[in-house]
Amino acid sequence: MKDSKPVATLAERGTKLSVDSSREPVNPTLFKSIIGSLRYLTITQLDIMYAVGIVSRYMEKPKQDHLIVAKRILRYIKGTMDQGLFYTYSQSLKLVGYLDSDYGGDLDDRKSTFGYLFHIGSASFSWSSKKQQTIALSTCEAEYMAIATCTCQAIWLKNILGELSIIQEGPITIYVDNKSTISLAKNLVSHSRNKHIDTKYHFIREQVKNKNVELVYCRTEDQLADIFTKPLKANIFHKLKEKLGMKSSV
Repeated sequence: MKDSKPVATLAERGTKLSVDSSREPVNPTLFKSIIGSLRYLTITQLDIMYAVGIVSRYMEKPKQDHLIVAKRILRYIKGTMDQGLFYTYSQSLKLVGYLDSDYGGDLDDRKSTFGYLFHIGSASFSWSSKKQQTIALSTCEAEYMAIATCTCQAIWLKNILGELSIIQEGPITIYVDNKSTISLAKNLVSHSRNKHIDTKYHFIREQVKNKNVELVYCRTEDQLADIFTKPLKANIFHKLKEKLGMKSSV
């Protein structure tokens, strides 16, 4: 990797990995070592969160195509070693969240991948990208279940900031790019499309009713959490990185 050429994005669009890959197996010890180091780096490098999360699913029996994707992440990091989150003074300390989810993106179990981030001041400071534990039957359901997790994080962050004397007045805004999901969170009437959803996910309805969180619609192109759910075109990827607060130190 020392003489490898840097790349502009973490993964090519349309890249799909599977446990049942027909490619030849690779050294699992080497693969786990690479992934372990990359996961440690996600503590500060939120732009690699999605890609690292995807390859982490194949540590048990890694194949050649899994290793190729992992090495591409290393090539991307080589070209962005001077970049990181840049925090500057800001008078506004309003906590704002962004939430997005794909639909059935995992080829092996058809579970969805969701991601969220929280922004305060000049940059993001809390983020996550994970595969959901339950299979969703629609994009609306996938994002609805993801919002429940995001809301728990929002309330926890609000309490932590309160202990630091950074009081959050009013509900915490969470931006979602699915209008159906927002309607489902606000509508307490049981419909055939949502009556099968586990009760724990309806936690979000109570929080919306109590004005602890507010779900606001945003266009897909303005959804910052999109970077945590799918490979993106280079121009969109770098646009979102900048909005997240990542800058070059040069």
